[in-house]
Amino acid sequence: HQMSAQRGKELIVRIGDGGTPESFTTVAGLRASTFSLNAKEIDATHAQSIGGWRELIGAGLRQAAFAGSGVFLKGAAAERLRAVFFAGDPSAFEIVAPGLGVFSGAFLIANLDYAGDWDGEATISMALASAGPLTFTAEP
Repeated sequence: HQMSAQRGKELIVRIGDGGTPESFTTVAGLRASTFSLNAKEIDATHAQSIGGWRELIGAGLRQAAFAGSGVFLKGAAAERLRAVFFAGDPSAFEIVAPGLGVFSGAFLIANLDYAGDWDGEATISMALASAGPLTFTAEP
């Protein structure tokens, strides 16, 4: 089985519309994206730990984060991002990781920045923080 490189532009985020069933729209215009999965270490090191080596007994608090930035494109996804931010509540998102699959769950929009130079395009950047358990669907 040969491994293949994945395109960075295929790491995307989709926002849910809040409906039942939930329908997702890609947040367009992003040029740079990062998706992080983190687990807090549970350190059980004590005075009798062999050779003074740290002893970890597993993962504690788990969290996920997404950060993205790019060109601001007006549309349904941009309007939904704004509305969800001002509501201040977690909302359904999907993070598509190329070569892996889709991570789905509730995320809080931790920050939403709009910027622009007088002689350039308007830009957007955002950060999402997981607000509950995520599900993962592997890529076929």
